[in-house]
Amino acid sequence: MNTFIIGLVMLLVGGTFYGRYCEKVFHPDDRQTPAFSLKDGVDYVPMKGRKNALIELLNIAGTGPILGPIQGILFGPIAFIFIPIGCVLGGALHDYMSGMISLRSNGEQMPSLIKRHLGTKVHKVYNIFVILLMILVGAVFIYTPGDLIVANVLKQDAIASNPTVWVVYAIIFAYYICATLFPIDKIIGRVYPIFGAILLLSAVGIFFGLFIKGYQLDNLTASTFSLVRTDGVHLFPVFFVTVACGIVSGFHSTQATLIARSVKSEKEGRFIFYDMMILEGFIAMIWAAAAMGIYNQGIDQALIGKPAVIGLVANDMLGTVGGLIAIIGIIVLPITSGDTALRSARLMIADHLHISQTKMKNRLSLAIGIFIAVLVILIFAKLSPNGFNVLWQYFAWANQTIAVFAFAMISVYLKKNGKNPRISLIPGMFYMYIITTYIMNAKIGFNLPYSLSNVIGFALAILYAYFVYRLGKKSQTSASRSLN
Repeated sequence: MNTFIIGLVMLLVGGTFYGRYCEKVFHPDDRQTPAFSLKDGVDYVPMKGRKNALIELLNIAGTGPILGPIQGILFGPIAFIFIPIGCVLGGALHDYMSGMISLRSNGEQMPSLIKRHLGTKVHKVYNIFVILLMILVGAVFIYTPGDLIVANVLKQDAIASNPTVWVVYAIIFAYYICATLFPIDKIIGRVYPIFGAILLLSAVGIFFGLFIKGYQLDNLTASTFSLVRTDGVHLFPVFFVTVACGIVSGFHSTQATLIARSVKSEKEGRFIFYDMMILEGFIAMIWAAAAMGIYNQGIDQALIGKPAVIGLVANDMLGTVGGLIAIIGIIVLPITSGDTALRSARLMIADHLHISQTKMKNRLSLAIGIFIAVLVILIFAKLSPNGFNVLWQYFAWANQTIAVFAFAMISVYLKKNGKNPRISLIPGMFYMYIITTYIMNAKIGFNLPYSLSNVIGFALAILYAYFVYRLGKKSQTSASRSLN
């Protein structure tokens, strides 16, 4: 268990000091935030820092920081080291800077920020990816909580022929519609404190359960570390795509910019954006450890890496009642990501088309198309034998791809404003390598040999750095001329 404890210390101590450094780089001040200057009672609504932080946590913490580590721990205890390093240096920085730049830009959503700092051509490509991702998130986060409710709460088979499955899906879908259309403080702002309490109770229960049950956790040694799993899967890039939300997630940037419209003071930003990602990293560490512990007990090999592990861990650690509470806490996670994903999609399309969202008919006209797309994908995923597996893989890859755009935007912004762009450029280069190597080598991608995929990945990472540096330099020069 020593490696797990070391990882937790790295996460908490590293998050404390690096979070302060990121705050120093950005330098928040006392200027009026968009929540006040553009207050509209729908999306621009001032809310308390703690409520914003809770909403941010629930927005970003879908099933990713649980299902990802459950699969990622198959690479061994190295996960206990990579999760905190990636979360501190990459994920939390990504979330913080995305939210703060939005605060400084009248609460603009990510597509508008991409257009402003990376240009029109990049913006067009980004729009395709990000709207697709939001719709995929909406579909995935109806599917996964729906099946968890049917299987673990109602104790029925979560199969397409069971009518209960579709009833549960419909209830979640109806909630998403309400959360997408109504003012943020009327639905999301009121139910999230309840959801948050359940989530934290669940996480705390699993954390202490690790020690009470005495789960056996492997330590990182020369014999437990390998760049290739026994089944031939490579640590780079698969681990970083698999764990995703517990380390870096492009989806988070879209949620940070959503919450930016409700922040009262820039000085609350580190707590709301950076610290909440550290807390998500903590949740990922807990579930990575829980999964390793249950695997080491010798469970059925067919269940390893599967969502069913969630129920096994919860019931083994906390008993029937406690396990049910823990599972409900996990069900909350995807629901509180799916609702704001679709809300974000509406805002992004509205910003792009310059459609005011103060009137219900305008919000509804945009939302209808989004809801139809989600419904089609959901039906396909449930009815096709391998539909959800394919959907999840593309979702995971698209998620990390969006992060690469966000890191580039952050780097250009920092360079333009005379700040240190390397803090975002380096993780951006790393993830450019990850997403390129993955899609080149994966069966759902180009299925190229691993060595060739690596070469392409490294080459595009270097080109990415050159593009970002050149664009940042150009923006800095333009900014200097405008001042003169």
